[in-house]
Amino acid sequence: MEKKILVACFSASGVTKRIGEELAGITGADFFEIVPEEIYTADDLNWTNRQSRSSLEIKDPNSRPRIAAKVADMTSYDAVIIGFPIWWGVAPRIIETFLESYDFGGKVIAPFCTSGGSGVGRSDTELHKNVGDEVKWLQGKLLNHPNETEIKGWLEDIL
Repeated sequence: MEKKILVACFSASGVTKRIGEELAGITGADFFEIVPEEIYTADDLNWTNRQSRSSLEIKDPNSRPRIAAKVADMTSYDAVIIGFPIWWGVAPRIIETFLESYDFGGKVIAPFCTSGGSGVGRSDTELHKNVGDEVKWLQGKLLNHPNETEIKGWLEDIL
């Protein structure tokens, strides 16, 4: 039986979305963009401003930005590839909102990230806390400038 796969990603600048769409195209997966109810402005994303929205969210472990839409039928998926940019060594808090919004029991979750200057960081460990033990959580992968061969190799290894 072939697995039904969802690629879900949050992208503030479009980079992560582009890679997520590539992944969905290569795997034949469905694609879902995690869009915040309140879209991030350039000022919100200013990481040099300690009072910017993104800076404040990352500092607050309880912050859960609201998502504009839901996945129509999460129960139909066997595997979920979740993409996000790295912010201060972790995933943006909206990814935690996404993970806490569904029951991922029995599913495979494969995270990938994009970053301008760091790797996966502690995002794997931090995000894994948001799903139950019955989830098969795979090690995250940094995919900044992947080519189709690299993507296929990673997907074959994990799925």
